Amino acid sequence: MAKIKVKKVKSAINRTQTQKRILESLGLRKMNQVVEHDDTPSILGMINKVQHLVSVEGTK
Repeated sequence: MAKIKVKKVKSAINRTQTQKRILESLGLRKMNQVVEHDDTPSILGMINKVQHLVSVEGTK
């Protein structure tokens, strides 16, 4: 299965509680932190909800 790298590039201050929880469930707590996840529909759905706060890089 393909892997993707997700990097937090913007702060979660003044964001909704839902967006803060999504970032936490992705494992993103600090700025510029990078985590690697499998390319699954549930992960892509979470990324889509906070796409303005993160950057995504696909890897193989």
